[in-house]
Amino acid sequence: MGFMSVLSFAHKLTEGRLSSGGLAIDATVGTGSDTLFLARTAGPRGGVYGFDIQPAALELAEERLRLAREEATAALSPVTLLQQSHAAMAEDVPPGWRGTVSAVMFNLGYLPTGDADKTIITEPASTLAALQAALALLRPGGIITAVLYPGHAGGGSEAAAVEAWAAGLAQQEAQSIVYRQLQRASAPYVVAVEKKKGADQSWQ
Repeated sequence: MGFMSVLSFAHKLTEGRLSSGGLAIDATVGTGSDTLFLARTAGPRGGVYGFDIQPAALELAEERLRLAREEATAALSPVTLLQQSHAAMAEDVPPGWRGTVSAVMFNLGYLPTGDADKTIITEPASTLAALQAALALLRPGGIITAVLYPGHAGGGSEAAAVEAWAAGLAQQEAQSIVYRQLQRASAPYVVAVEKKKGADQSWQ
């Protein structure tokens, strides 16, 4: 048996923290694959917010969710999709979500469709702001997963910035891991951050 793909690994980590009735955020909606996964995992009693700056991404996600609901209407949680930078998530999710979110997923880079503008990519500054906001929104024991793509222009610097951010977190606040193929520097990889249970909240 081979290793899991980076996307499967991110989903596996998230499944262990997000249960039925939980709250989750897709910080980079893209085609809506992670959005649908979160909506299914959280179930009808849960809630999901999704962020993307591109209208085309939100349209793709809406269609994916629509088709899934036609197959099993009661299986998905309510999903709110916003055409907004992920850096604004702390202001755009309900105030009651702070400290209660089980999972925040990032799939960085560009919109992976044939007709998408590949020059529109996630940027280190807004991504780091979003990661910090995500950490504040997490419940103790909640998780952030970030799939990173160092192989495209700008992707390497963003991946390095995310990895440095995760490595620099105080151990009493969170713990972080990397899942990566070591023989190919351009291969996508995952950085995951788990918020510590009982962490001091004053740093937020």
